[in-house]
Amino acid sequence: MKVSRARISGWFADCYGSEPECAWRAPGRANLIGEHTDYNDGLVLPFALAQGTVAAAARREDGLLVLRSRQIPGPGASVRLAELEPGAVTGWAAYPAGVAWALREAGHRLTGASLAIDSDLPRGAGLASSAALECAVAMAITAVHGLAVPRQELVALTRRAENDFVGMPCGIMDQSASLLCEAGCALLLDCLTGVGTQVPLGLAYAGAASMMIIDTRVRHALADGEYAARRRECQAAARSLGVASLREVTDPTRLTGQLADPLLRRRARHVITDNLRVEQAVSLLRVGDLAGVGALLSSSHRSLRDDFEVSWPQADAAVDAAVAAGALGARMMGGGFGGSVIALVPRQRAAPIRAAVDETFREHGWRPPEFLAAAPSDGARRID
Repeated sequence: MKVSRARISGWFADCYGSEPECAWRAPGRANLIGEHTDYNDGLVLPFALAQGTVAAAARREDGLLVLRSRQIPGPGASVRLAELEPGAVTGWAAYPAGVAWALREAGHRLTGASLAIDSDLPRGAGLASSAALECAVAMAITAVHGLAVPRQELVALTRRAENDFVGMPCGIMDQSASLLCEAGCALLLDCLTGVGTQVPLGLAYAGAASMMIIDTRVRHALADGEYAARRRECQAAARSLGVASLREVTDPTRLTGQLADPLLRRRARHVITDNLRVEQAVSLLRVGDLAGVGALLSSSHRSLRDDFEVSWPQADAAVDAAVAAGALGARMMGGGFGGSVIALVPRQRAAPIRAAVDETFREHGWRPPEFLAAAPSDGARRID
């Protein structure tokens, strides 16, 4: 159920006995193509979802950050802003606390805030729920303190909250998508320069195809170690190639002679070829070649599965079933080891594709997948 202003205001009143001063929705994101390229200074092509996280807030003057979440049972958390430092807050509360810490460290004066959180975005589904939480909180906290912080600065601050406070070494894609995307578009983001370009996704309006998210309901926890391990492997590959990041390498054939370690060679090959696939996808979208875009999605999935080794059985099965039932292409999405698949689906094939994926999961004895609409939407917005 979409979180309305009435619903979040009611939840805030349940928690604090009064109305909030403001409420902000920040969306999750789907990444059309370009996976594990962001922390390698590469290219990504995400779009914001209609589903997201809402933070309602009221200012306090006692130096406290008080947090309540409708999705997390229990008393919530209450922390002193002056005492915030990495490691001081754990669990879900670390993400909003990290945002307050990053704002304070950047020199923005905060006196305290009461926050009530609600969401219609599945957690652990590879849809950037943590970034949506961070961005909704950032917009709400700055609003109640009257701070005019540019969104590009908030992208950097929310990423710092996740990197340095929570300890998750993510790239900048998720926060950028949640704050900067525009409805009907994907964001071509150059993670080296920070420059983003809106790329119209006319396919949704031409009626030719739509994007389907298949939540495999295998939950991941990226801070568990495998994500960080892939990042270290990419850094090691870059050092072996004598470059600052894998973004500097554009010819995958160069790897055979210059990377002796076969594991690092596979990791680097995925990053380099996925950067190329992002560029190709943008060109194909601009001329309406949806079949070509679909083929790139499937190629990206094979690369993530075989070279980067971050896929999981349910994702592989969902991709195979969707393509066999008529999808133009599909791939796992997100950091890996659980989460969702994105498929490019001809309008008339949506129902048969859902049925085929459902049947595949039944045959394996897995939990039924869930299917989410993937309408390219606006970035963070105040809700009234």
